Amino acid sequence: MNDTKKSIFESAIKIFSKCGYNGATMDAIASEAGVAKGTLYYHFKSKEEIFNFIVREGMELIKNSIEDVASEKDNILCKIKVLCRIQLSLVYESRDFFKVVMSQIWGEELRQLELRAAINKHICYTQSYLEEGMDKGVIKRGDSYLMAYTLFGTICSTAVYELINDDKGSLDQLIERQLKYILEGIQERK
Repeated sequence: MNDTKKSIFESAIKIFSKCGYNGATMDAIASEAGVAKGTLYYHFKSKEEIFNFIVREGMELIKNSIEDVASEKDNILCKIKVLCRIQLSLVYESRDFFKVVMSQIWGEELRQLELRAAINKHICYTQSYLEEGMDKGVIKRGDSYLMAYTLFGTICSTAVYELINDDKGSLDQLIERQLKYILEGIQERK
């Protein structure tokens, strides 16, 4: 991504997060990015095109971050932990992107359908890790697609937890606690 598109990407996330999709304007995005409106229109025809771009690029950045670290791990359970850790970290570090995604997940407009397709693609990516874990005997056999959605939902709920509780604890501690619940469950073992 070139510098101009990167600036538009980051600025659009801020504006969509702050104003919502309906309140965001091309003028506000151009102003935040420090580019002329003509430059913005040179790269993107509409606000919806910008929205779809930030979703595609944002999801690709998440995937690339996971793959960069997970590729260094031999153990599939370590890879799954990396997947969870990076996603949980991104909820905190990329709070605005997360807000944009979650605010537009419901509805039947084209951008919302495309957003759900991008999330489903990410879920399928997560599913492949879980299936590898099942094949290697470290994850219980079951509906890997549902498990991937459950994992995604658990990670999303962490953002809600943080938003409501404004947890002042260490991010690493919160991630470790969350990983323990994800991987070991909440049932007491006797």
